[in-house]
Amino acid sequence: MLTNWKKSKLGLLAASSALLLAACGGGEETESEVVSSTDTGTEETASGDFAGQTLNVSVEDGYSAFVEEIIPAFEEEYGVTVEITERDMFENLEALPLDGPAMLGPDVMIAPYDRVGGLGQQGHLLDVTLPEDGRYDETDNLQVTANDTIYGSPFVIEALVMYYNKALLDTAPTTFAELEELTKDERFAFASEAGKSTAFLSNWIDFYNSYGLLAGYGGYVFGADGTDTTDVGLNSEGAIEAIEYGSKWFQEYWPQGMLDKTTSGNFIDEQFIGGKAAAIINGPWGAANYRDSGVDYGVAPVPTLPNGDPYAPFAGGKAWVISSYTEVGELAQEWLNYVTNEENQTLLFEEFTAEIPANNASRKVIADAGEDELAVAVIEQYNSAIPMPNIPEMAEVWTGAETMMFDAASGNKTAEESANDATELIKQNIEQKY
Repeated sequence: MLTNWKKSKLGLLAASSALLLAACGGGEETESEVVSSTDTGTEETASGDFAGQTLNVSVEDGYSAFVEEIIPAFEEEYGVTVEITERDMFENLEALPLDGPAMLGPDVMIAPYDRVGGLGQQGHLLDVTLPEDGRYDETDNLQVTANDTIYGSPFVIEALVMYYNKALLDTAPTTFAELEELTKDERFAFASEAGKSTAFLSNWIDFYNSYGLLAGYGGYVFGADGTDTTDVGLNSEGAIEAIEYGSKWFQEYWPQGMLDKTTSGNFIDEQFIGGKAAAIINGPWGAANYRDSGVDYGVAPVPTLPNGDPYAPFAGGKAWVISSYTEVGELAQEWLNYVTNEENQTLLFEEFTAEIPANNASRKVIADAGEDELAVAVIEQYNSAIPMPNIPEMAEVWTGAETMMFDAASGNKTAEESANDATELIKQNIEQKY
């Protein structure tokens, strides 16, 4: 989804909607479109403290069926009512600073990991306690942590992976050396540019996509844990080496169009769907398009880099969060524990959205079954992925690093000059704005 999805993921948010949500925790309906309200009426609950309370859960349309499926058991256990409000995720987050204090916002909602820390630090989210049952690993915890405070419960995960055309390749390439060798295959010669190949393609002109290359060589954003804004490692020795290697692909192998950020993503998809690219890097959001286009594709982790280390893309996904303006905070915490348990996470994957659960037990079930090639690849790739810094200063990285690969790959600057300039711009903007 480095179409609308990516814009969302990187924080380029939709405009706030005028739609009013159900009163926060109050149980009264406003003009909001409440699509489900189920009340068991039972007072026999595992925790009598919650009996009679109402929890408003706001989700996008794609999650409504899943939430409706698991609501009855939760209502019965706690003697409460759960109302579902359908609203775009990013409209929810944009509206929260105004809707929350006005008691018009939901009690719980979903947020992408890169928004969790900022919203929490701005006072819009409650602290969350994660269950100590092994459902999350260190990467999962970092996704929802800012300044040592946890602001959400990990829900689903994402990572860039490699797609390959099974009609063109018998097995998935496992090293970048194999990918470079593929460029010699005449089947992938780019007809309008002599000597250029579309055997392997990746949208490295875009920083989100190229970060896995930089991080695999030792580059980083904000220190070791993504929180030290004084330590921007995009001009480290390893990062410069990665930019040099990426530039090699642009200069020696790829058609000129790969340098055009506005069209390169579509170009890659066109070449893969048209059988002109044997392997590409994309996220799980690309699978539906390839499937619908009739490509017999396989999915695998991105091959090992020339330095022998794994590709290390940003670890993405979404978390459940609690509005700091809720009046039913303890019940909201119970919902977060419930919606992310192994049973419900496995149900989400198997019966509803096919998104990869954050719950480690659920991920193990999926990986051990080995039936979903995409899911298995994402789970494996996630092990080498880097949590995206979820602090407000990350916005300056997207801006500062926007042309870093282009400047080097186009020959406008050396890799070192490009890395130094981008790093300095990021530091200056952070110093000025924060």
